[in-house]
Amino acid sequence: MVLPNRRPKRGQLSNKRPEGIQLNLRTIASGDLTWIDVVEPTRESARYLAEHYVFNPLDIEDALSTRQVSKIEEYPEYLFVIFHLSVFERERKVSERKQWSAFVGPNYLVTIRPPEFKVAGDLFQECETEAETREQYFSQGPGYLLYQIFDRTIDQYFRVLDKIRGLMGDIEEGVFREDVEVAGPLSSLRRDIIDQRQVMFPTRALLTELEPKLKPYSKVDLTLYYSDLMDHVNKVCSTLDEYTEVIDVFKDSDYLLSAYRSNRTIRAIAILLAIGLPFVAVAGIYLILPGLEKGSPQSFAGLFLIIVALIGTILYLLRRRHLI
Repeated sequence: MVLPNRRPKRGQLSNKRPEGIQLNLRTIASGDLTWIDVVEPTRESARYLAEHYVFNPLDIEDALSTRQVSKIEEYPEYLFVIFHLSVFERERKVSERKQWSAFVGPNYLVTIRPPEFKVAGDLFQECETEAETREQYFSQGPGYLLYQIFDRTIDQYFRVLDKIRGLMGDIEEGVFREDVEVAGPLSSLRRDIIDQRQVMFPTRALLTELEPKLKPYSKVDLTLYYSDLMDHVNKVCSTLDEYTEVIDVFKDSDYLLSAYRSNRTIRAIAILLAIGLPFVAVAGIYLILPGLEKGSPQSFAGLFLIIVALIGTILYLLRRRHLI
């Protein structure tokens, strides 16, 4: 591919259009706005962005990394944003945080995302195939287009909350049943909720900071849009807080009930020992004690009374200590 002799200004879209499946990217252009979607970025993708956009090289490296914190980097010509999303792995039955990022410029939006971020992929496909949707979203600038990605992401997140609520209902039923072991599922769900909080709470703070910074990149006032979006985000975060409290109650209840069941087992063992040990002790004494007539009714009756007395004494002592 022949590159232009003169590199564009920082963050300015070059005249070269991205092409080539090996780059793992695709593009949509409508009016004066271009959306480049990079799925599962590679070094070739990073090289392409470095050649066609004068982005800060550190931002490109951060976009390729998977261990960056959520942040906003503001430059005179563009914004660079890193977000995270939670992806549930069905095989391991745990959630994993994935990173996605975006470059927002005057006439372009570059999204760099994992394939699991299907919301952005579905929106891209919709804009690609439906001219009306493309015109509606692209005509308002890259800031508004990025808002649409956020809006759909948060709306879909309520499905995650519904799924967690269903799992909590199953665990709640199992906590109070003796034949169901819930420690494993309870720990997994608690970890999952913690992962969701680690994604959504930084996202809420980042969106609050991002809204005023997107105004130069949008042709419409995003204040009302982001106000509605933040209402949804706050609802998600408050729901996660409620789920955390409920899970803690389940954990404490499961611990107390497990301790109660263990104590009940210990009490049963204590009763068995109280009944069995006197027989063993008296039988041993009977065999080794001289002077007793083996097999006589008097000896048997005397030993039986001793055993009954010992058993009664042990049970009385256990009862006084509330062990039975």
